[in-house]
Amino acid sequence: MATKDIIDTLAGIEPGSGLDAIRARRLQARENAQKSYLSLFEPIDAGDFSLAERAAVAAFVTGLHGESPVAAFYREKLAANADGTALVEPIQIEIGRGKTSGPYGAFPAGPLSVENKAGLIYRVSAERKPQLGARLVAALEHAHLLVFRPRDAASADMKALLAAGWSTTGIVTFSQLVAFLSFQVRVVSGLRTLAAASA
Repeated sequence: MATKDIIDTLAGIEPGSGLDAIRARRLQARENAQKSYLSLFEPIDAGDFSLAERAAVAAFVTGLHGESPVAAFYREKLAANADGTALVEPIQIEIGRGKTSGPYGAFPAGPLSVENKAGLIYRVSAERKPQLGARLVAALEHAHLLVFRPRDAASADMKALLAAGWSTTGIVTFSQLVAFLSFQVRVVSGLRTLAAASA
């Protein structure tokens, strides 16, 4: 049996509805988004980026975007994972500590420097580090960077992930996951706004 389309589910889109028809016009985009979700969250082989870690990063990233059906979905996904149950509370606390507005950061010297904006440089609290472990500490800090300060990302940030035990392949998958979540949050938010406007 095919998995129900995750964006349809999170946006509350019913088969045959106006929004369903709108999404059907971009069938390839709809199918690719679903394939991305399945490859990131229901992979045949999770490799060295465990399903619990994926759910923890997802709960954190979507939580940073604000409370929504998407954030609730990934929080529940984390709670349902046997290895992730103990991570729910520390992740929620760290979401609260990491909430800010963005994007911000610094451009290389030049005409765009006028757009430079200072903001929170997030670090996991000392109390939560033992609960989360080195890999997730590095992952949350890097995820926050990608969400709010993408222009500040540098090779040193990759080295921090490698030093925490992430493989190159794991880092690529991690980066894809964070990018997908930011996309998913925005699409679901847009679709729910459309639904509310047409109600």
